Amino acid sequence: MTFALPESVLVIVHTPDLQVLLLQRVGRRGWWQSVTGAREACDATLHDTARRELFEETGIDAGSLQAWHWVNRYTIWPAWRHRYAPDVTHNVEHTFSTLVPAPCAVRLSPPEHERYVWMPWWDAIPRCLSPTNREALRLLPRRAAR
Repeated sequence: MTFALPESVLVIVHTPDLQVLLLQRVGRRGWWQSVTGAREACDATLHDTARRELFEETGIDAGSLQAWHWVNRYTIWPAWRHRYAPDVTHNVEHTFSTLVPAPCAVRLSPPEHERYVWMPWWDAIPRCLSPTNREALRLLPRRAAR
């Protein structure tokens, strides 16, 4: 069995007026998130991971992907722990964002997500289950202004 690497990306997709894209996990009503995914051995860089995950989960080809240089380390939830080697308990998440001109239709990855929605960043915060995703959305206005 090949185990997941304990390193991942969080990609905030947003418009100039800070509408953000949220995806709902398959079979988990109310579990909304931005694009996320684990680094794979084939990914030369974390930028490559972010681009790959963004395209796999939404069909969006990132023209401009901004690394935030903001990293979170957190305990892997028990429901996901089986994906990792037995001694792995924590993940390191790297945050990115990408700007799209306007809310657009996305091509979901059926094994992962069943719905998507665009909404103002402040309305998206309480919808996100992940604390790191909520905090990234809180930081978005300052990051986007750069």
